[in-house]
Amino acid sequence: MYEVDYEQEIVKHLPFVRRVVNRIDIKSTEYDKDDLFNIGVIGLMDALKKYDASKKVTFESYAYIRVKGAIIDEVRKTSRMSRTRMSHLDSYYKAKEKIEREKMCEATDQEICKELEINSKQLAKIHETVHYLANLSLDDTIFTNHGETMELKDLVEDTSKVPIDQLLEDDEKRAALRRSVEKLPERDQIVLNLYYVEELTLKEIADILDISVPRVSQIHGKTLIKLKKLIEDDLE
Repeated sequence: MYEVDYEQEIVKHLPFVRRVVNRIDIKSTEYDKDDLFNIGVIGLMDALKKYDASKKVTFESYAYIRVKGAIIDEVRKTSRMSRTRMSHLDSYYKAKEKIEREKMCEATDQEICKELEINSKQLAKIHETVHYLANLSLDDTIFTNHGETMELKDLVEDTSKVPIDQLLEDDEKRAALRRSVEKLPERDQIVLNLYYVEELTLKEIADILDISVPRVSQIHGKTLIKLKKLIEDDLE
């Protein structure tokens, strides 16, 4: 267990909870930022109770999972991606696959719009859908079929209980992810780095790149689609 002055540690990590909340881009009519913050504090309290330093994982990394997990679990109870948006995303993937199978090269935005009979604004909404799904689970977004309902997994569980073939698969995925990121255009790599490594908010990234917040979410979603394809090709 994590030996701490419980109340003091909660107060100490409140700014950390606020940062996690600010990075979660979930538009819900049920919760505002203060609601999400309060839910996040519950996740923090759970992390303080259950943290095991012997796992060789920093408390911040462990707490991030617990805090974000608590928020996502709560939001999922009342906020679901609409069937319409998921249907549009499904149609997008099918159109993209059809075009690339026929052309034997990557489909352009213009070709996808023509195939689906949609305009660029509607395509941008699809990219935002991918961005939203990645906030629920990045692993599900790039490694599994879109639209599946899966729970966030504890990333610091006892690895001795994980089958060796699963460990090898995870290592293979991480290697494929690294190789695939290196193949992305520089701007896409910058967005991923700022969002996942530097842990900046969409607003902060928008200020750095001098673009709008919606544009950042669209670039992020579009980049994840590219990354998903690159990883699938790498793992074939």
